[in-house]
Amino acid sequence: MSAGAVRSSAGAVGSGAGAVGSRAGAVRSRVGLGDLLRLGVFGLRTRPTRVVLSALGIAIGIAAMIAVVGISSSSKAELDRVLDALGTNVLTVTEAQSFGESTPLPPTSVDSVARQRAVERAAGVGTVKGAHVYRNALVPEGESRGIQVMATWGDVPEVLGGRLADGRWVDPGADAPDQVVLGAEAATALGIDAVDPDTRVWTGGRWVQVVGILAPLELAPDLDNSVFVPRGTAADLGFDGHPSAVYTRVDPEQVAAVRDRLARAVSPLAPTEVGVTRPSDALAAKNATDDSFTGLLVGIGGVALLVGGIGVANTMVITVLERRAEVGVRRALGARRRHIRDQFLVESLLLSTLGGVAGVVVGVGVTAAFAISQHWPVAVPLWAVAGGLGATIVIGGVSGLYPAARAARIPPTSALAAV
Repeated sequence: MSAGAVRSSAGAVGSGAGAVGSRAGAVRSRVGLGDLLRLGVFGLRTRPTRVVLSALGIAIGIAAMIAVVGISSSSKAELDRVLDALGTNVLTVTEAQSFGESTPLPPTSVDSVARQRAVERAAGVGTVKGAHVYRNALVPEGESRGIQVMATWGDVPEVLGGRLADGRWVDPGADAPDQVVLGAEAATALGIDAVDPDTRVWTGGRWVQVVGILAPLELAPDLDNSVFVPRGTAADLGFDGHPSAVYTRVDPEQVAAVRDRLARAVSPLAPTEVGVTRPSDALAAKNATDDSFTGLLVGIGGVALLVGGIGVANTMVITVLERRAEVGVRRALGARRRHIRDQFLVESLLLSTLGGVAGVVVGVGVTAAFAISQHWPVAVPLWAVAGGLGATIVIGGVSGLYPAARAARIPPTSALAAV
């Protein structure tokens, strides 16, 4: 055969080899997402114990964050429900707080407030100083349990959105007969949980009929340890006639306007000596305090999530070291570096996603169990669930970058040496 023919044949063989190499390259490059997912699932299934322990770190972090946000949201939902039931249109008129001696409200305060435009209902209470209530006449005078006696104007529980646990409210008139209504804490302190014709308490050196027991007042918890009496009975006990608080329910559209003029209506000559507050503001302030505590707990959950991410990275690094032979075989069979990198990156994402899903399920379950035990509505914000899952994807990607890059840099020859 001539030299030209040999060179032609060699060229043909070289061309054929090049074509084969091109086809092999085309084959090597065809690794789809489905193949990567199958490889990732297979890699996790071969090490179930390590996978569960690594995913547990992610799950704890996500569960903590979901539970904290969910419980906080459920608490807010309960607060909103309470405020919707009680109303945010209640204003309270009291003596202005000052460093010096305060001036008591005028005896006509309740009537002055009730006459104002946009005021729907008004009621008041006045502290009967020096008066005490006892379960019977044998209790020593010093054992009053801190129960305060209050004179009444109007239907106080109706204005405050409260209710009677048993019995009825006192007749509020100044000439009403001797009778008392017990606040929730006062009734507990006196050992009275129900009202009947024989239920009486000892006050002012005589027996007085108990006609009702109040349920706890959400908008005025300071009244729960009080005993309420008509003004006639209060006068016999030494009441000076000055109310200590006037509760007003106003038109919801006119709250701000009424609030601005109540002080002058009560005391035209000295409006600065009168304070006007809205009880629902105190509940909102308490909720704001809870928000600060919630932020702290979410931060703790974030630390747990970071620790979980470190655990995923550690697991993937060990996995790469243990599977050098597998990487070498795949590289020898035509897998490119990006294929190896993508495989381990997918495994890391699957591992963290597994932990994230478990964490969301546990977090939602904890929130639901706690809310139901407190008789709250269950409220888990969608953004918290989406954010939790998104965080796991980000953590999985970041945690898997270094191990995946390290696996892609393993030379086929050094990996095959371990086979």
